[in-house]
Amino acid sequence: MKYQVQSHAALRKEMLAVARGEKRAPKNASVTNFESVSTLLRLLTPDNRALLATIRDKQPESVAALARLCGRAQPNVLRTLAKLEAVGFVRYKRVKNRKVPTTSVSSFTIKIDPFSMNDRVERAA
Repeated sequence: MKYQVQSHAALRKEMLAVARGEKRAPKNASVTNFESVSTLLRLLTPDNRALLATIRDKQPESVAALARLCGRAQPNVLRTLAKLEAVGFVRYKRVKNRKVPTTSVSSFTIKIDPFSMNDRVERAA
């Protein structure tokens, strides 16, 4: 998965240029866009980072087990997982009749340009 910071206006402009044939479609369509670095950081709260770390490190067997490990209510964990799944940070594996959460994100670096809105998200090497 690739992540990038791009305003809705810039994304719309790019999509229209592709639709008009003025620009080629991106080769990798699996890109998650964040309107700003602050949007990304609002998603990566300390609680959400702890949740991701618990999934990675403890490998819970279900959402219920994850909620117990984190000491959080299951509906709260489900809402958070839905947000993290929507941006590609979490995926589910089906094991029998259970949904097992797994992480699908690796470390990345945010490069902030203090003089413009040309911030970038890059995967860590």
